[in-house]
Amino acid sequence: MSGHSASSYAASAQRTIRMESEAVAALEQRIGEDFARACECLLGITGRVIVTGMGKSGHIACKIAATLASTGTPAFFVHPGEASHGDMGMITASDAVIALSNSGAVPEVITLLPLLKRLGVPLISMTGNDQSILAKASEVHLNTGVETEACPLDLAPTSSTTTALVMGDALAIALLEARGFTADDFAFSHPGGTLGRKLLLKVADVMRSGDAIPMVSPNATLSEALLEISNKGLGMTTISSGNGTLAGIFTDGDLRRALDARVDINTTPMEQLMTTGVKTADREMLAAETLRIMEENEISSLVVLEDEKITGVLHLKDLLHAGIA
Repeated sequence: MSGHSASSYAASAQRTIRMESEAVAALEQRIGEDFARACECLLGITGRVIVTGMGKSGHIACKIAATLASTGTPAFFVHPGEASHGDMGMITASDAVIALSNSGAVPEVITLLPLLKRLGVPLISMTGNDQSILAKASEVHLNTGVETEACPLDLAPTSSTTTALVMGDALAIALLEARGFTADDFAFSHPGGTLGRKLLLKVADVMRSGDAIPMVSPNATLSEALLEISNKGLGMTTISSGNGTLAGIFTDGDLRRALDARVDINTTPMEQLMTTGVKTADREMLAAETLRIMEENEISSLVVLEDEKITGVLHLKDLLHAGIA
């Protein structure tokens, strides 16, 4: 057993978080002309951004490439060791390269410098040493250095990889904003999973339409409305005027109030019991937006209108089934 107590584990974690937070805070002060030049360089290419790095820097480079690619800047990772054995063919003269190395002197990356110069591709480096070989060989150098690693031995890359990752995120977001990248663009890069569903699915994709819409006329009796509610299984029904416009809705809550008032279910018309001025949706709205409306208003369904006429009904269970809620 190590003999460490719960408090010593917590103190170690807190020290690590504090040191890495301070390193990131110091990074903010270095953002200036060099960062702007890096953005202009990446915006100016017609090819892709190649991100490379060795060891822990390589892992960070992979993540930076993935973030760039998902936010509108085509990018991929090339392993510097593999680049010397054939993968240099993945880099073209229309590309740009971002190279990560805390020391700025890792041999596998330095070996690539003459080849990159021969191709004439712009090189942006992220290192912790302005005077390193890699920094001096770059068109733009972004200093991601730290005073000390969070590792108590000051050996394992910790704070330095965090600052490199944050600098990569800063580049990606600055480029995203410069390109005018939209939520629809983002959805195109993320078609799978919950994120894709939230960004891609519209009301028209998940609403009930046609015969699935619970609907009665204002003159229908409460008993007729209850039959429609039971048949359609949504716990509500729309009340439609003769031309298909929405007159109101009738929900479980309305039913409780009607029963408390002891109305005659066989003779009382819906126009006397329905709720008017209800929340509605448009078929082109994002389905995720309707979930917010339902939550804010504490309701479980929305009537979908087109040209003021009922074209569908969207229930919370439809959003759940689609993976939105």
